[in-house]
Amino acid sequence: MIKQFSIALLMALTLSGCGAAVVAGGVAAGATVAIDRRTTGTVIEDQSIELKAGDLRKADPSIFEHSNIAITSYNLQVLMSGQAESDAVSRRLADQIARLSRVRKVYNEVVTGAEGTWSEAASDTYLTSRVKIALLDIDIKGFDPTVVKVVTSQGTVYLMGLLTQQEADAVTEKARYVSGVKQVVRLFEYIPAS
Repeated sequence: MIKQFSIALLMALTLSGCGAAVVAGGVAAGATVAIDRRTTGTVIEDQSIELKAGDLRKADPSIFEHSNIAITSYNLQVLMSGQAESDAVSRRLADQIARLSRVRKVYNEVVTGAEGTWSEAASDTYLTSRVKIALLDIDIKGFDPTVVKVVTSQGTVYLMGLLTQQEADAVTEKARYVSGVKQVVRLFEYIPAS
């Protein structure tokens, strides 16, 4: 039952369009908090950090007009991925995000170069979906694949979450062997095995 719910939730969150997200948004958000290893307060803080960081990006024309940077916060740690015209652009945004309240760490994984194309973005979204689906095959007692945050940028898969060492190793191995994945970057925080 939990595995079926997880599959449905992953498909709804990853493969659906905006209309379905609006209709199911309340259910999906509630389900995420219910199975998330972060506290409800931390989940809310992460959402707030993402909104504030996005506002910082939009407010600075030298960043907004010269980059395509995605911002993901998980357990008060921020991943910046995507592209920027120069290292200075991504460093400036990383410095601003690091000064936000409650941010513990910023991972600046922004690539210097031309902005990605629509087809590259679609490919990354599809790859994220395939990695999430692959995680459903992990058979470790108490492991729920929805506790893993998967972000893909230019074929590089970033993995975030609060996991045991065994879970992190299994997740990494599953992600590594999904066709199209160029590189896997582990940004996990480790919890003791129960």
